[in-house]
Amino acid sequence: MSDITDARAQMAERRRTGFLLFGAVIVVGALVYGIWWLLSGRYSETTDDAYVAGNIVAVTSRENATVTALYADNTQAVHHGQLLIEMDPAVAEVTMRAAEANLARAARSVRGTFANADSYSAQLKQAEVVLAQAQSDYQRRQAALAGAVSGEELGHARDAVAAAEAAVNAARGGLAQAQSGIAGMDVAHNPDVLAAEAQLRAAAIALSHMKIVAPVDGVIAQRTVQVGQRVNAGAPLMAVVPLSNVWVDANFKEVQLARMRIGQPVKITTDIYGSKVAYHGKIAGLGAGSGSAFAVLPPQNASGNWIKIVQRVPVRIALDPAELDKNPLRLGLSVGAEVDVRDQSGPRVAGTTATGVMRANTGEDVSKKVDALIKKILAANAAPAQ
Repeated sequence: MSDITDARAQMAERRRTGFLLFGAVIVVGALVYGIWWLLSGRYSETTDDAYVAGNIVAVTSRENATVTALYADNTQAVHHGQLLIEMDPAVAEVTMRAAEANLARAARSVRGTFANADSYSAQLKQAEVVLAQAQSDYQRRQAALAGAVSGEELGHARDAVAAAEAAVNAARGGLAQAQSGIAGMDVAHNPDVLAAEAQLRAAAIALSHMKIVAPVDGVIAQRTVQVGQRVNAGAPLMAVVPLSNVWVDANFKEVQLARMRIGQPVKITTDIYGSKVAYHGKIAGLGAGSGSAFAVLPPQNASGNWIKIVQRVPVRIALDPAELDKNPLRLGLSVGAEVDVRDQSGPRVAGTTATGVMRANTGEDVSKKVDALIKKILAANAAPAQ
């Protein structure tokens, strides 16, 4: 009987010891959590609803043409200005030759107009000389009418003056008509010549579109075009993703935004590399509205029963380019974001005005080549550009 009592006493003692140890663990854990929350936890906001985002630069056809060569495929890296696609240039080259001929024809036509104006100017001077002679003859005969000159001869002199005046007026009219199309300009700046130049420039631009280059540095994705395919202007051919310029869109709950400011540091962890690889970024901006506000079908809460749902607002986080270069990310990857909200000096929204995101290379600049070609054509047709 005493053995059973001792066993029960030992069990009760063990139970009390276990409860004390459990209580001590709870107290220590609460103290540790309280210290962590006081020193760090209350200054951070976290979310797992965050994803890698970036620009997807579309490569499209700018003319109707047939694809003759491809120089890049999906997953391959390309550089700014690198040749990606070649189109059949046959039609564009024919249009270019026709535009060159049209410019030469326009220059010759305008040059002929200038020549006609010079001819009418000479005719006017000649008619003015004849008129002056006729008037002089008429005045002499009129003065000698009483003696050696008959009335008939005086009438002929008067008719000669009238005919000379008519010739002068005709020459003036022809000169005015010839000068109406060239007044105040030379051959190179005539409207007809300028229109032909514009047509030539358009043809040169269309010809340059037969070679499509990479608009930015990046990786090829979504290639849909094939060699021999006939594509229309504006058709998407492939995309270039600049992976060196990606960011994170973290969707925080609206109750987490009160202490967030532009420029606060953010720690990013990814599923692809695990917790051993951490990225360090900064808040670049807060979204102008919640995700539901920009949805294709936004919710309508003005009718029926309503239940409050905490909304999420996208927060853009800029990443360190050096860390991205060391451990590249891909668009759409899931990440975790932890924002340190200690620093409250930054603005709630971005305080700088937008200055542009990126500039793409759309192809060869043909303006200098076309300028040289225009000068050559005008010079060959006796109409040097001024």
